Amino acid sequence: MPYILYINYRLIMDYRLNLAMRMLANKRGSLIGAVLAVSIGILVIHVNFVIFQGIYDAIIRDMTDYRFGDIYVTHEEDSTIERSHLVYTNWFERVPIIQAATPRLSGSADIEFRNAGQENEEFDVPVVGVDPVTDVQASTIHTTISDGQYVYARNSIVVGESVSEDLGGVNVGDNIKLIVINQWGVEESKRFIVAGISKTAGGQGFDSSVIVHIDTLRSMLDRPNESNSIFVKLNDKDSEGAKQLKNQFLAAYANDELKAETIEESAEATLKGFRSGIAMINLIGYFGMMSSAFAIVVIQMMLVSSKTREIGVMRAIGAKRKDILIIFIFQGMVIGLCGAAVGTGLGLVYTTYAKVTNMQFEGSLALEVNYNWEKIGQTAFLAFGLAVIASLYPSYRATKLLPVEAMRTV
Repeated sequence: MPYILYINYRLIMDYRLNLAMRMLANKRGSLIGAVLAVSIGILVIHVNFVIFQGIYDAIIRDMTDYRFGDIYVTHEEDSTIERSHLVYTNWFERVPIIQAATPRLSGSADIEFRNAGQENEEFDVPVVGVDPVTDVQASTIHTTISDGQYVYARNSIVVGESVSEDLGGVNVGDNIKLIVINQWGVEESKRFIVAGISKTAGGQGFDSSVIVHIDTLRSMLDRPNESNSIFVKLNDKDSEGAKQLKNQFLAAYANDELKAETIEESAEATLKGFRSGIAMINLIGYFGMMSSAFAIVVIQMMLVSSKTREIGVMRAIGAKRKDILIIFIFQGMVIGLCGAAVGTGLGLVYTTYAKVTNMQFEGSLALEVNYNWEKIGQTAFLAFGLAVIASLYPSYRATKLLPVEAMRTV
């Protein structure tokens, strides 16, 4: 008996589904319009995610590679770390998951440059001191040299592209003078030979700074062995591993008054506002999907209106209201399924294109594009669910048609 009931149930459901499909097939224009409404809503969310999440991830990538590393160590209160950096870098480099650790020292200087015999106006620039040997292992700033090479000697200097332009155009081999005030308030100056010009997309690197050998800057500032920070790079991206290692490091040097942060913590101030912007853009995308749901309501109401006579005939030969309800809900499910499939497919094509071509906008950094399968699945499921929900009101209206009145409609 249960088996017979199951067979009858399957036959009834097949009948409803076949009828729903036949109605949609007879109204191909309405079907295509409804599917496009759903798929466009999904595509908009995919495009927003690729662009804005891609920019966010690219900022994290470049801040990690150029400025902070995966772990960024500074002094908790003072501007510099007086203890030799070798104590800390040697500790990190003994850890298997660490690629490299390097010290950096920052300051500011007045810069002078004579171009074609004319001395340009003197102005202030940020100065970054690096260890050329370990910095190229921990950071990728050396790969941003568009002309020339990275810092290689104590009298060599890398000039950011913006600084070069402000100086009227600096070339490799030119002579530049830096003037600093050391920690005792005494003016120190030194001439450097331009080794290279640094340029990064979106200016995420040191385009507005100059880079020199850390020992040279220490000598000029009279801060022997001191550094502002320790830049630590992991072999692989591992947020949890970075947090654990940071805590172990702070425990090992608990008396040194150091502060260690992961990239997420170091970049928090910069990225907090950007995350709010991403949330707002995503919200706009979901509002677009709600508009798609409204479009489905309108299209299905048109379907109900065009099928009034057929609904009357079905009711007259014994179809129950729930049968009519299920038929139109099936239509919503078909529209949602097709729309989710088409929209997700188009979104994946766009994402793949952006990833393969290293998409970037003119003058901006290259997007960091990844496949977020959880987000993709959630968006497809949401679109399907909204399509089904949007079909409920038209389905309900269809069940309220009286057989006699419906059959009078031509």
